[in-house]
Amino acid sequence: MDILRGHEIEGDRDDFDDAGDAAIECPPAIATHERRMQVRAYNYWASLLGDRALPSIEDLRPDRLEDFGPYSVLLDFSAGVDNPAVIYMGEALREECEIAAPIHHIGDVPYRSLLSRLTDHYLQIIANAAPIGFEAEFVNQRGADLLYRGILMPFSSDDETIDFVFGVINWKEAASRAETDALEREVGEALGLNDLVTNDAIIAPPSVLDLTVSDMIDMPVPDADASLADWLAAARDGAEQARASEARSHGALYNAIGLAYDFALAAGQAPEDYAELLADASIKVQARSPMTAVIKLIFGATYDKTRVTEYAAALDHARARDMGMGTLAAHLAAYEGGLKALIRDVRAARRADMPARPDRGRAARDAIKVAPPLTPQSILTDEDGLAILVARRESDGSLAFVAALPEGSNLGTKVMLAAMR
Repeated sequence: MDILRGHEIEGDRDDFDDAGDAAIECPPAIATHERRMQVRAYNYWASLLGDRALPSIEDLRPDRLEDFGPYSVLLDFSAGVDNPAVIYMGEALREECEIAAPIHHIGDVPYRSLLSRLTDHYLQIIANAAPIGFEAEFVNQRGADLLYRGILMPFSSDDETIDFVFGVINWKEAASRAETDALEREVGEALGLNDLVTNDAIIAPPSVLDLTVSDMIDMPVPDADASLADWLAAARDGAEQARASEARSHGALYNAIGLAYDFALAAGQAPEDYAELLADASIKVQARSPMTAVIKLIFGATYDKTRVTEYAAALDHARARDMGMGTLAAHLAAYEGGLKALIRDVRAARRADMPARPDRGRAARDAIKVAPPLTPQSILTDEDGLAILVARRESDGSLAFVAALPEGSNLGTKVMLAAMR
């Protein structure tokens, strides 16, 4: 934690200059000339440290932080890490997420809301015991494309245990694909390229600038006899160019994903070299999603997990169609609706192929409806003489205890807290 102290980061850049997609492992890695909301939030967190290992939760008053309090959320882990309580949510964040009803726990957070992007990272705080910054782009519950940056900061009630996490997030709505396409068409008209536009891509001879995939042109491609390390370097260069072109061109991103697929094909021809690269990066291959390791190796192990999943799905799509090297980028550019539409279609196809999930809740209720009653002597209690039971109303109007929460279950405290509200 010592490396986090005394880093006052100042500057005068706009909150969304050079909006990127890479997760930030630690706020001090942010350039000192950039002024962003999460940096100001980090400086505030650092100012509360003093000589302690963690700032005290007693010093935090989110409702009094006019600068970033409206964009913040405070999580309480004192009852466990599985489903922490939400004890404060800023008004600006609540309005963006269209949350009208109270949010009591993480489990109540709407899935496609911006708040879910903030709370997705909370377990990293427990693992790192330090502030975690992150940034990415996603489509919210209204279908709007948002660029966002956030930071989660640990707090403690005893100077040792991380039992509270304070998160701050800011965002900006990116131009829609329709707006971007309209702008490209206008530029094409200005340059006299009207006759070259087809299927939302601009097909140009070598002497004419291709506005949609121009970011693909200057990227060198390794020779056929290049080493796997050369392919990895080229793919990583593509990933960096995609970050630099974020929100301005789909071409750079498609090129990066295409190079990632080319690397995956090259890795298949050099499995020992690939295994060595993975070991050096401490990345493990998941049997159910081997392309995830490829994306992490190229874009970074801490890259936004939603993007990792999406890009890996695009590589799986290409592999399932036995696409060759150098073809995926153009395929994404020509796909109606682009990458997002392809991911949507891939996921829809997967869902259609999956068997229906059993309703575990319904099955449990059906079992409890016919379970034999428990005898008082068979019910185990804790050291305080307490037990959490499930009762059933019998046909004669009496109540029978038919199930009990297992001894030592981490749900016990949560149930008791809910029962006492």
